Amino acid sequence: MAFTVSTDARLDVVDVTDEVAAAVPGGASGTVTVFVEHTTAGVVINEAEPRLLEDMRTYLADVVPDEGWAHDELDGNADSHLRAMLLGPSATIPVADGDLSLGRWQSVLLIDCDGPRERTVRVVS
Repeated sequence: MAFTVSTDARLDVVDVTDEVAAAVPGGASGTVTVFVEHTTAGVVINEAEPRLLEDMRTYLADVVPDEGWAHDELDGNADSHLRAMLLGPSATIPVADGDLSLGRWQSVLLIDCDGPRERTVRVVS
């Protein structure tokens, strides 16, 4: 199952936990993999507290500078590819009786490093 997420900023963090949970078959047990089908976005499990989401944006911007990359000569988004590489394109989540087995403060977050765009997220069980 796949769903689309619209992002609002160049570096944006979107909580997609509800969409992922809705994609889990009822009564399923095992794992699901959440995969973003783009080279400039990532999926992580973390807390969706608003100040922490802002810290994530700040951290990624600080770790990978916006400019000075060879790929920028092609299309100006090397920073986005490098940030996404640090995040990874997927996360695997345990499932029990059709429910995500996330910890109390854990959420599934899509981090778009080259927005605003529409992103396709696939949930595979």
